[in-house]
Order: sequence, then C-alpha cells, then structure tokens
Amino acid sequence: MFVLMLSATNLTKSYLSGGRPLTVLKDVSLSVAPGGFLAVVGPSGCGKTTLLGLLAGLDVPSSGTVSLEGQDLGAMGEDERARLRAEKVGFVFQSFQLIPTLTAQENVQVPIELGEGAQSGAERAADRAKELLARVGLAGREHHYPSQLSGGEQQRVAIARAFANDPKILFADEPTGNLDAATGARVIDLLMQLNREQKTTLILVTHDPALAQRATTVLHLSDGRAVPAPAA
Repeated sequence: MFVLMLSATNLTKSYLSGGRPLTVLKDVSLSVAPGGFLAVVGPSGCGKTTLLGLLAGLDVPSSGTVSLEGQDLGAMGEDERARLRAEKVGFVFQSFQLIPTLTAQENVQVPIELGEGAQSGAERAADRAKELLARVGLAGREHHYPSQLSGGEQQRVAIARAFANDPKILFADEPTGNLDAATGARVIDLLMQLNREQKTTLILVTHDPALAQRATTVLHLSDGRAVPAPAA
C-alpha cells in the first residue's frame, strides 16, 4: 500500500495581533511522495517558515490537517509529536543553530545520544558523528568549535547533525541564506546528494528561483496562499 511521506489539507494559521486575528497561512494543501524534493518559494513574509513549522509538527494549525507517513499530527499530543520528530525528522536552519560550547563532532553526536539514549554508547555515537562529518567534507575538523569554522563549514556540520538519526524527511529553512553563492551551491549539492543516496524526503524553503527549479515539485506562496507559478 502506497503511503505519502507528507500531506497537508487546507492548512490555515492565525495569530492574535493587537487583539485582532492575523491570518498568515490560508487553506494550503500539498502532498509529497517518499524520497521527493519539494521547494517552497515566495517573497518574504508570505508564510513559508510558518508552513514549514506546521509540516514538521513544531506548531499546530488553526485549522486543517498534516499527516507524516500516514500519521495525523493533529491527533497527537506534544510528547508524541516530539517522539515522532526524533525518530523521523531532521532540520537544517539558516542560522545553523549549533551549540557554541561543543565541537563539531559533539554537535553531531547530540541527536544520536538523545535518540538512542545511553544504550547507543559514546563510542558508537562518536564513530557515527565522524562518519557523517567525513561525508560532508569535514574530516579532520571534528574537534573544532563553531567559532573556528567558516559559515559554510558550520552549515555542513548542521547538515551532518540533521542526518545523524537517518531521518525519513528533512526540513531546511533557507539553508543557504547566510552563505555566499559558491558555498551555498555546494551546500545544496550536498543536500541533494544525501536526498538521492539515502532516499530522504527533502522539504526546502527558499527565495531562490534557480534553486527551486532543481526540486521535483515547487509550491509557490503569496500572501499566505498557494498560487500558480508566475509566468516566465
């Protein structure tokens, strides 16, 4: 039986602003097959990051539904959603969000140790972290702290960390926004390589049309709504 990796139906998200409701996402629907690559594009403030948070179960919609590999996130409590994220979801953020007091290797080890607990063993977690850092081109940089790494190197550590528990789906929010063009291109090549090799479903928020063209599916947002692709 075929099961979509991710589906959303009529997602709407509103907040109170100055005592009045402010709707930032309006009736957005989408579906992504296992191993697919969806790019979410649109101008700043159109709801891209809000949508990503809802799809990843970091926030709950005002109305509508989200299913991750057939599981309805709305039917889960926060603890259940957190457990599902730990088991199946990886994240890459524009701001890297590395822990500054930990080395590159230790940053990558954190989700391994949290996901498997003490049973995983420190040695196994360290070996897995070293393997992932080598895959993203950082062999020999394991014991450097984030402040000792370039922006591109920090983002590669963040990617290694995101893949630490072999997620089935990875969410990336403007992962190249703080990088120069050449470094950003290498980071995207790396994400797409891991998408192909590990069959990891990739959901990428970007404002870059050229990058979006590399995705198998593109969702265009404007003023919180899904809209047709603009004319060339």
